[in-house]
Amino acid sequence: MSASRQIEWTIESFLAWEEQQELRYEFDGFQPIAMTGGTFEHDAVQVALVRALGNRLEGKPCRVHGNSLKIRVMGSIRYPDAFVSCTPVSRGAMVLTEPVVIFEIMSKSTARIDRTRKNREYAGTGSVLRYIMLEQTAIDGMMFVRAADGQDWVGHVLQPGGIIQMPEIGIELPLDELYRGLDLSDPDPAEII
Repeated sequence: MSASRQIEWTIESFLAWEEQQELRYEFDGFQPIAMTGGTFEHDAVQVALVRALGNRLEGKPCRVHGNSLKIRVMGSIRYPDAFVSCTPVSRGAMVLTEPVVIFEIMSKSTARIDRTRKNREYAGTGSVLRYIMLEQTAIDGMMFVRAADGQDWVGHVLQPGGIIQMPEIGIELPLDELYRGLDLSDPDPAEII
């Protein structure tokens, strides 16, 4: 067998393969994509996000999940930074199929994919009603919401002082809360590589 032989990946073959790997991988419908580490700011926003969502969802039927669980969306497997599901989850599940609200914290290496490919995947997944992309070094972001007709996917700019309204899960979240305690001042130009 030739080492250069192309593997025809399916979700099932990817999941079986990833289970044997030490690192985490996403599957874009064609091939595995290695997940890299994040920055301090990325981690701080992600931890604040999961904590804030968890506190607000306490006692409600929906549950927040961090970036250790996978979701299946339009033939891809993704590890969002956080997501909310509102359906029962089987014991031992590693892949959830009905996320309702999805959060990605963008970085230089992921922003393009978060804004384009993942946005299309999430828009094309009927259970997803809201997709929120957060910046990690500024109190900013974008939010896409499924319109009442169920077809249109409408974008909104998030900015400092704004409130993220999530009626589908019965909560709202001040955007600034996710960045509390972070130094978001512009870096010294000499430090930029």
